[in-house]
Amino acid sequence: MDSERDADPMLLKLLKRQKYQLVGNHSAVKKCRWLHKSLVNGEACYKARFYGIKSHRCLQMTPSLIWCTQRCLYCWRIQNGEAGFSWNESATPVWDEPSEIVSHSIRAQRKILSGYKGQVSAGRVDSKTYREALEPRHAAISLTGEPTLYPYLGGLLSEFHSSGLTTFLVTNGTRPEVLKSLSEEPTQLYISLSAPSLEKYQEICRPRSIDFWQRLIETLELTKSFSCPTAVRITLIKGLNLQDPCGYARLISRTEPTYIEPKSYMYVGYSRERLGFANMPTRREVYQFSSKLAELTGYRIIDESPNSRVVLLSRLEKPMKVTSKP
Repeated sequence: MDSERDADPMLLKLLKRQKYQLVGNHSAVKKCRWLHKSLVNGEACYKARFYGIKSHRCLQMTPSLIWCTQRCLYCWRIQNGEAGFSWNESATPVWDEPSEIVSHSIRAQRKILSGYKGQVSAGRVDSKTYREALEPRHAAISLTGEPTLYPYLGGLLSEFHSSGLTTFLVTNGTRPEVLKSLSEEPTQLYISLSAPSLEKYQEICRPRSIDFWQRLIETLELTKSFSCPTAVRITLIKGLNLQDPCGYARLISRTEPTYIEPKSYMYVGYSRERLGFANMPTRREVYQFSSKLAELTGYRIIDESPNSRVVLLSRLEKPMKVTSKP
């Protein structure tokens, strides 16, 4: 990270110890556990099942490593004020060019993968799969932080696409003006909707500004103007938001997304300091909630990934498969 002089060196050391590959002034790449599973065990995440994304060719990154507009209880990243660290989230870094972020992110992914060379030699990782992994074909812009804080987001999407990668952009919806002015759409757009009401939104998402709820509503309405597939992601937390499907249905009716993805909160990372193991809904509870939501919205359950505790709803008969250059 070129701006190490501007950041707490102990925080950077912590992030590196947690296996973040720091990219430029404000971006990062990190190995997803499904990347590991796909290489070692041939297993794939729900995005492969639903959308055809190959887990071993998926690059998980963020252009906004430690900057966000919310402090969600369920977020697994370290947040301002935790573990003895604090930083000024309103002080933005010197922004890198999209081309630099993309090239260095791919380089970081290859550095991560270099650790598997020995397993390839030992026959524990398929050599063909490994060679494919070195040429990522999908960028999940969802690692940490809020990507719409990056001012050249459209250019970043364009640069990934020009490099032969498809993109899933995940946003908390608090900056609709950025989505409205994108110079290029992602391959698929995700909106996180983790509360059915303002009261629950403030409790669960802990926004930095009270008007972010209204901005989220604006984003939900704006989503209908996108030509790419859109998804509303609902992270379900037992004891907090695993209720009021009617409230969610009312909000979703303003969006009309291609997909709805109710998914269980997972007890991982720093979220364990804010929530308990008991806050994870079971696969059955997620499915029951999804069934009720389907009744209320007119969407159908078209698939499920039990291991990830996520259900896919749509008005389509089956999800569209994402395609990229070979």
